[in-house]
Amino acid sequence: MKPAPFDYAAPASLAEAVKLLAAADGEGKILAGGQSLMPLLNMRLARPKLLVDVARIPGLDYVREEKGEIAIGAMARQRTLERAGFAQRMQPLLHEAILNIAHPQNRNQGTVCGSLAHADPAAELPAVAVALGATFKVMGERGERVIPAHEYFVSYLTTSMEPNEILAEVRFPAQPARTGWAFDEVARRHGDFAMAGVSLTTTLDGSGACSAAAIVLFGVGSTPVRASAAEAVLIGNKPTADLFATAAAKVDESITEPLDDVHATGAYRRHVAQALTRRALPHAFARAEGRP
Repeated sequence: MKPAPFDYAAPASLAEAVKLLAAADGEGKILAGGQSLMPLLNMRLARPKLLVDVARIPGLDYVREEKGEIAIGAMARQRTLERAGFAQRMQPLLHEAILNIAHPQNRNQGTVCGSLAHADPAAELPAVAVALGATFKVMGERGERVIPAHEYFVSYLTTSMEPNEILAEVRFPAQPARTGWAFDEVARRHGDFAMAGVSLTTTLDGSGACSAAAIVLFGVGSTPVRASAAEAVLIGNKPTADLFATAAAKVDESITEPLDDVHATGAYRRHVAQALTRRALPHAFARAEGRP
């Protein structure tokens, strides 16, 4: 199929891009890597009147360390982040998640911010952003504002950004000391969107007990799902097989509206989310303890 007719603009600055979006009155879309938008256009699931191509705006393709955080610009490709050694050292969970996104060809073109702005609940990066407490810098007619990850994702393919706002940058904090991580997903084929997945971190105190935890599920709801009940089971306790089983069993309490579609039933997604959490927790705690 071919997309419905649209106008095209290639602004030279973010400020110009914002003005173009405002003039489009909610009928404009940002084009960056195009890995998510182009299929929607071709299937006519999206019919914008205006495409605003930000690829030619200079200075947006950075991945760099700033004030102890990983700063990623609007046009930074996923492959650029994947190959940034400092980012892997600062936040290994983010690196591991990137490796699970589609295929290298897609990551060569797709942008980090584009995936986050698209907000597919089965995608890897939104779940990691919530698990790590990322922050989103967006620009609009009223200026710049910062949105924390837990307020950014609203519903299926929907964020808290206004129609005339652009995701200019996302920042991920560095991993704290004595913190472990794990990432796992189940997909029908390698490179497909996950039917269910988990992104998690655990932090140990001086006694070896869990002092902080973040368990975020994806592919099981309309947004990334924070498994708060499972996290609460871990806090204050030392890692054991029984603890992992109890925490994984609590995951189900956070999945209130599991997706039920042609790819998998809601019941299957619940089961997989529990199994993945139980499998991931020992890896995270081992890494927190300094073991591979």
